[in-house]
Amino acid sequence: MKIYTLQSKQNLPISLDTAWEFLSSPKNLKTITPDYMSFDILSGAEKPMFAGQIIQYIVTPILGIKTKWVTEITHVKDKEYFVDEQRFGPYALWHHKHFIKEIDGGVEMEDIIDYKVPMGFLGQLAHPIIVKPKLEEIFAYRQKKLIELFGVYK
Repeated sequence: MKIYTLQSKQNLPISLDTAWEFLSSPKNLKTITPDYMSFDILSGAEKPMFAGQIIQYIVTPILGIKTKWVTEITHVKDKEYFVDEQRFGPYALWHHKHFIKEIDGGVEMEDIIDYKVPMGFLGQLAHPIIVKPKLEEIFAYRQKKLIELFGVYK
């Protein structure tokens, strides 16, 4: 069983409060997800984030195939971090840690995703060709979108 890790860091020139308010709101996921993925929240985003929160989405990651994705917010420490884990969806394992910390002139955001692709050996073959590049593309889009929304850290 191969578990992969994707890590992404970004600095933004905003306050910790602003960063937390934006990033911890499930409603803002659509804003930072590429349009071609047709990301749509079905339920669970009505309340501010809390441990135990179940959020259901429809997403179209590749080839126009709509996929239901259900995640649970498993850990929340106000203005420091939160963790979401897939309960149902396209991955065999999805564990996504979001860290936020104050730095001079803004905040540093760090995402660490541990994931496993489905379909055993076939999934492992597809990982470097399809899965990893797609995840990197999505997180590059997120970084670009956050710069558009909040500016460039200097």
